[in-house]
Amino acid sequence: MSAHVEICFRLDGQDRAVAAAPNTALLDLLRERYGLTGVKASCERGVCGACTVLVDGTPSASCSLFAFAVDGSDVETVHGQAQVNGQGETVLGPVQRAFAERAGFQCGYCTPGMIMLATALLREHPDPDESQIRSWISSNICRCTGYQMIIESVRRAAELLEEEAHD
Repeated sequence: MSAHVEICFRLDGQDRAVAAAPNTALLDLLRERYGLTGVKASCERGVCGACTVLVDGTPSASCSLFAFAVDGSDVETVHGQAQVNGQGETVLGPVQRAFAERAGFQCGYCTPGMIMLATALLREHPDPDESQIRSWISSNICRCTGYQMIIESVRRAAELLEEEAHD
């Protein structure tokens, strides 16, 4: 029987405690234990960006991060980006909505990672220019688009967040 480590962290706003083998990748914990399959498994070496989550606000490749490393941390996934509206319905968050409006996806595989990168970018730079957007999304490989629609989606997300801030 292998030893397990106790991990306590916040996952998409909810406190979690779990025992996991020391060699468990955060990606595997999120997908297998919590069913968060929007966190995509792709290269499993930390280079493609499909598995990007935010750990204490910092974009991180969940495939190359041991789960025990997030003990005491706040982990955000694409699943946590949705919001509850005034009628109690779950709706897309502003970054997700912008990607849908501007077709910032084709196959959709890189989209969760792009949404998480855009979320982190817009928290740090609420009105980014194109070079900032390109720099921030450069760690996520998209094989389908020319990135232009993704850039337009991030710009639209900035507009939606600005509108929300004024409501």
